[in-house]
Amino acid sequence: MTRQDIRAALIEALSAIAPEGDYAALRGDRPLRDQLDIDSFDFLNVVIRLHDKLGVDIPEADYQKLATPDSAVDYLASRLGVA
Repeated sequence: MTRQDIRAALIEALSAIAPEGDYAALRGDRPLRDQLDIDSFDFLNVVIRLHDKLGVDIPEADYQKLATPDSAVDYLASRLGVA
């Protein structure tokens, strides 16, 4: 698995929850919740989808590490042992 695969899994999880999102314009350094107008319940569903897709347990204490696309990929890559 590569960082690109992780980003694709993130986009897939997000697009299942917020299909109207403009994923081509998604900025890596801006909060996902602001860019896609998702609430906390939607965000929880994204976390569940990431767990199902990647097999990564994401404790609630780490949710803030998924705030932006870039930080989410960094976090998931570290959990998966991807450089």
